[in-house]
Amino acid sequence: MKTLIHNLKGDKVIWAMVALLALISFIPVYSASSNLAYQKHGTGNTLVYLIKHLVHLSAGFWIMYQVQKVPYHYFRSLSRVLLPFAWILLAYAMVKGTVIEGANASRWIQVPLVGISFQPSTFAGMIMFLFVARYLSKTEVEDMTFQKSFVELWIPVFITLALILPSNFSTTALIFSMILMLTFVGNYPIKNIAIIVGMGIVSFAFFILVVKAFPGAFPNRVDTWISRIDNFASDKPGEDDYQIEKAKTAIATGGVYGLGPGKSVQKNFLPQSSSDFIFAIIVEELGLFGAFFIITIYLILFVRFIIASYKAPTIFGKLVVVGLGFPVIFQAFINMGVAVELLPTTGQTLPLISSGGTSIWMTCAALGIILNVTKKEEEIAKENIEKQKREEALQRIIDRELSEEIKVEEEVNEDYSIEELNNPMNAVLNK
Repeated sequence: MKTLIHNLKGDKVIWAMVALLALISFIPVYSASSNLAYQKHGTGNTLVYLIKHLVHLSAGFWIMYQVQKVPYHYFRSLSRVLLPFAWILLAYAMVKGTVIEGANASRWIQVPLVGISFQPSTFAGMIMFLFVARYLSKTEVEDMTFQKSFVELWIPVFITLALILPSNFSTTALIFSMILMLTFVGNYPIKNIAIIVGMGIVSFAFFILVVKAFPGAFPNRVDTWISRIDNFASDKPGEDDYQIEKAKTAIATGGVYGLGPGKSVQKNFLPQSSSDFIFAIIVEELGLFGAFFIITIYLILFVRFIIASYKAPTIFGKLVVVGLGFPVIFQAFINMGVAVELLPTTGQTLPLISSGGTSIWMTCAALGIILNVTKKEEEIAKENIEKQKREEALQRIIDRELSEEIKVEEEVNEDYSIEELNNPMNAVLNK
């Protein structure tokens, strides 16, 4: 066990919090999987979903362990290479994507032979954050003119968002918001950020007009977004109202202490109880104490990300931690906000807790890159400590030599009187 912990490089607190979230996730995932086991397939075998979640988490930790060994500066160039590949995957998902687990949009790509569903928007978001961090770290502030940055930075950003938007508005909004935050942290001119926000709003309005004019191109997508926002604002009954009501019932039933692990009642009625609304099941079974414990873990991760960004040895490292770490925390609070009806239904999962391979794997990959940044910090700190020790050892040797010379001089001086010491011939005679 000690050997394993010793081999885990990087911030040990991040490792511990991620492992803790993974361990906690087995309780609600196993409990909520009865919804799928009985209603969807009718077999009643919930153990299959527990094993599936274990496989997803094991693969995620293997990815995180392997990625944290790759020097993070390699991802500067990889982001440019992988971005066109992400566009291809997004375009393919838009045309040939599949609909799974009750979703009403084609967001997944079915990987042949292995039978795994992959959501390319999550992968594209991670690559996009690395791409933006790369641009901001290599460009001087005075060179960030709007014309130059629009071609090199914002055109790739808008292409990525345009490919994600038709199937997933919430992910598009989250990625765009995080990119704006990243550019602000990277000292991108605020007036240019304001121009980009305006362009984003205009582009989104234009997309809605196009969909309204050609409803067959993206059936039901804009109507779904509008109805969700309208129902959230006016409390009108709708398709998503059933989910929210069941989620609130689960939270109210849990109370302070909860019903106990595996004793949720609403898991049998709440759609997406093991993914989008898993926080409601957590509160029902573990109570407010369990909910606050989960929130505390995410807040600890957030603080560690801030510290890691502050200590990062390079500008690219600072921006990587912000660009990859902060979205994980924001996504978690968006998921919890939806469950308590502070936000409209978005479809965002709870990172490292909700079931789903793509979300877990991409989150672990992002955390692996962050851990490599913190590993570099540790190496630099270790080098500084060793350097300080060498300097202190050298200083002790010098002090010892000086003290010995002084001692010899004092012994010599004791053999002469003051008159003899003042005689200039003594130096010649002594020599």
